[in-house]
Amino acid sequence: MSVSEKGLSRELVGALNELARVKRLLVALDFDGTLAPEVDDPEKARAIPEAHAAVLGLLALPNTRVALVSGRALASLEAVTDLPDETLLVGSHGIEIRLDSPDDSMALNSTEIERVGVLNEVLGEVADSFDQVWLESKPAGFALHTRLATEHNSRVAHLVALSEAQAELDDLKIREGKNVLEFSVRSTTKGEALEHLRGYTHADAVLYAGDDVTDEDAFATLQPHDVGLKSGSGDTIADHRVPGPLQVAQVLALLAEYRGGNRHEQ
Repeated sequence: MSVSEKGLSRELVGALNELARVKRLLVALDFDGTLAPEVDDPEKARAIPEAHAAVLGLLALPNTRVALVSGRALASLEAVTDLPDETLLVGSHGIEIRLDSPDDSMALNSTEIERVGVLNEVLGEVADSFDQVWLESKPAGFALHTRLATEHNSRVAHLVALSEAQAELDDLKIREGKNVLEFSVRSTTKGEALEHLRGYTHADAVLYAGDDVTDEDAFATLQPHDVGLKSGSGDTIADHRVPGPLQVAQVLALLAEYRGGNRHEQ
């Protein structure tokens, strides 16, 4: 066993070895909690150096595309990742997307813009009513953050926000994550985003890694020859799990090592 394999399960190492042999590979990754540790201020999040280096190593390989699939707004994702332009970016759970053309973008229609305005008023009042609860603007809605609030205030803020928002607007897309409740007037999931990326890159196989509840939508789309990697604790349908970003970085570096050694098969 090489040093880079230490601590990883035999099943995961075997799956990576097989994955490295496919002709066209897509590596799709959540950011927060997967490449970067969770922090109180989202704009201060950065991938750990090992993860950043591993991603760069994968980007340098032929027939290998890397995508970040995040709940963050696209502008925020661009600001915290510091990766080359050839990295594919998906923000707001698939509502925003940056592929190889600058024309790939999202625009709300007039009805959606009006609904976002209503949502802003409703959720803004909720955020103002509780200490350490704040609202993050997103292209098609808002995220209500409660990470710094007390457990009681967090729970009550979530309940009030759900009740008030649903009373004012029908057909909202609502997602619950780690200390955050997201509301969107346009429905999409990380699973739908991953399927779009699979088709766009003509990938023969996919590795997807994520840590949050919203990543389960992506894991659900994976096929038998793909690899799903859960970062951290919590229920998951992913076939493999590692403790956190440091081990995700180890997995990515090992995949790059294997794939670099299999160039004759690509």
